[in-house]
Amino acid sequence: MSNVQAKPRSDAWKTALTVLQEVEPPSVPSGAHAMTVVVAYPPGDPGAPPHRHSGPAFGYVLEGEMVFELEGEPERVVRAGETFWEPGGDVIHYQDGNNRDDIPVRFVVTMLCEPGKPMLTLVDDDELAQRSNRRAPRRS
Repeated sequence: MSNVQAKPRSDAWKTALTVLQEVEPPSVPSGAHAMTVVVAYPPGDPGAPPHRHSGPAFGYVLEGEMVFELEGEPERVVRAGETFWEPGGDVIHYQDGNNRDDIPVRFVVTMLCEPGKPMLTLVDDDELAQRSNRRAPRRS
């Protein structure tokens, strides 16, 4: 018989979960793998050039403010503590830059990547011009 008493179980798990985002993503390619990255841009940085991802991506802004723009949607600002997602595939991701010129932005993204394809593919100027009618009007 042991003199060590069992610690009582915590009930904190019952209220520890906060749902930040629920979406119905497109189908995930067979054999896809998940990748989670942290992206950090200095103040005023425009971020990655227009690109697309091979599969859906789900993100959360850790600090600062990100300008987020997907093809067909108006650009918007995603602030620390807020989420974003994109379907991947053929959709162009126009902006992911820092909205502020006085503080950095950091965000975490989990992507489901199609096997044999890069996680990020840049979109060239010719394709941007061909698809310009799909881009939502920009804020002034």
